[in-house]
Amino acid sequence: MVPEPSISAESLTPFLNGRDLEQLWNEYETKGFVVFEGIMPGSEIKRVRTALNPYLSKTGRNDFEGFKSNRVYALLAKSPDVFSDMITHPLALYFAERELGRSCLLSALLAIKLHPGETVQPWHCDDQQVMIPRPRPAFGVSTFWTIDPMNEDNGATQIIPGSHLWEDDGDLNFDRGAELFDPSERDVHHDPAPHPDMVQAIMPAGSLMIMKSSVYHRGGANRSGKSRLIVTPQYCAGWSRQLENMAIAIPPEKAAKLSKRVRELVGYSIHDFFMGYVDGVHPDKSLGL
Repeated sequence: MVPEPSISAESLTPFLNGRDLEQLWNEYETKGFVVFEGIMPGSEIKRVRTALNPYLSKTGRNDFEGFKSNRVYALLAKSPDVFSDMITHPLALYFAERELGRSCLLSALLAIKLHPGETVQPWHCDDQQVMIPRPRPAFGVSTFWTIDPMNEDNGATQIIPGSHLWEDDGDLNFDRGAELFDPSERDVHHDPAPHPDMVQAIMPAGSLMIMKSSVYHRGGANRSGKSRLIVTPQYCAGWSRQLENMAIAIPPEKAAKLSKRVRELVGYSIHDFFMGYVDGVHPDKSLGL
């Protein structure tokens, strides 16, 4: 049984816009995702954009990353204060802890900027590296913060609602190894796998989408004349291997300066009595704490 989240339901009221938290949780359980519009203030959007600007230069290495996209990884090492605040936002942590338990970990933390002409991504789910047959629980929670607005033309994330409940891959029928990392570039108007149930996450800047990691989704094609920027913190169960090796991505001298909760999310924590120890003791000891 997953314990109650450490975040109180009352503390989330300012972000709900009058909506009922349990109804929002039921929507998340049914559709696989839920959206909170405009909860990041303009000053924080500017702070995130400023932190990312020096690193938005390298383009993707394959069709999945996007040949016309910038991806920035290891964000806690690059700007600890800015992204510590993001990954510990009460709404994100409430959903992650309620889904995965308080020992959940930060699995990935990256920025994605889609430039004009970027093509649609292959369908995927963020926990498909956990090779347990469907139907199964979600083993992660993915969040999406819009630094720029997402709309139909600039590549808003596309989602198949309810796909976390599928008993298999549905009718997607893709070859994951070949399609996810295709080294060839496609036309922006070409969609190799349209799906009739697809919806787009249309959101203004400063919004948050929280999604079960077992939901099939993809980045849309950017057919507009402007780029769009998001940041996506992703959380996983405490026993699951993180997508990004956070212990190496964040130098120990920087990790030691992070708050206790951020260190726990990075991996300086214990799951289920003793999983995660270092030389027989709590991993914080390796930082001299």
